Amino acid sequence: MIKQVAAAFERQDYHTAAALLQQLLQESPENPWVQLYLGRLDEVLGKLETAEEIYRQLLRSTTNAKIIGQARQGLHRVQSIAQEQRQQAILQATADPSNTQLGVLVLEPVSSDRTVAAQKFAQIMQLDPYTARLKLPSRGWRLYRTGAIGELRFLGKKLRESGVPCFWATLAEIQKIQVFQVSYFQQSAQATVVCQNEQGQMGSLKFDWTEVTRRVTGLLPIFEEVVDLDHRGKLKRKTQTQDYVQFCDLHLPQRHCILRLHDRSYQFQQGIITSPQQSQINQTTIRINWNSLCDFLSQQLLHATIWSDFTAFAETVLEQKEVLSRIPCHIHLFRRAETSWDPAFHFYSGLVFVRSDRNS
Repeated sequence: MIKQVAAAFERQDYHTAAALLQQLLQESPENPWVQLYLGRLDEVLGKLETAEEIYRQLLRSTTNAKIIGQARQGLHRVQSIAQEQRQQAILQATADPSNTQLGVLVLEPVSSDRTVAAQKFAQIMQLDPYTARLKLPSRGWRLYRTGAIGELRFLGKKLRESGVPCFWATLAEIQKIQVFQVSYFQQSAQATVVCQNEQGQMGSLKFDWTEVTRRVTGLLPIFEEVVDLDHRGKLKRKTQTQDYVQFCDLHLPQRHCILRLHDRSYQFQQGIITSPQQSQINQTTIRINWNSLCDFLSQQLLHATIWSDFTAFAETVLEQKEVLSRIPCHIHLFRRAETSWDPAFHFYSGLVFVRSDRNS
């Protein structure tokens, strides 16, 4: 009957071939010739993933030289067709000029079976399984790719359909978010902050606590140049982390803005009192005052989601100088030299803003 199946394929009579294969599968499902033609049938019907798996299984399990040769040819055909379809889909996805904007594709932690997720990820992103597994984050976000948003959206949808959590955003979406630098809270009942806008103008902003839907926290390192001894006992200068600045972003999506606070610029001696030490300003009391301010915010924002995985995300983005250079960081710390940490924090907060708004 295998010869009849082969003859049906020769004359492209796939209906007859399918009927014969159905009968053969009941009689001898493990027969490698049956499996080979089953793969060819899936191939011509456009079931490329199933056909590829059958061909790969035959290459792993059979020793018949003819079957191995035909399975290799089939695998090559399937991969060529899939690659051509992929390129056509990407061209179509980026045909509109708006889809050529610079964007990013961010991978989210995989909570399901990592082995299965890695296999799907490898297939879609054309990686080997080992590399794919290393790329998938187990905690926090990972910036995976930058490029035209049309292509990233296409790939992101494929990943989501395969159970790999991810999202995408354009840099323009982040750039449009307004940022106000908070000097202090003037009132708490009707929330009022004295703040500075992006043009450096001082003013006040009133809002309802329920408008704040997210709270993003992070630590930004402060670097200093110090003198130390090298392994030969000679003096040398090096840059090292001396301290950290505490940052807190409050997201007001209805106003499309962020209220940004940090412990080096917040005027604890002004406005509402959250700590008995608030009138004192020194290194010790700044930490106490900041913790009291955070406790106050926690009481007011029980409904707000807290995002605090900035450091894990920063480790995947600090070397992406080209991307970070396009992001106005809206962080005003005294720096002896520029650092990628500042735009990385605004990038993280901006991605939280865009992703959460899109999913709400």
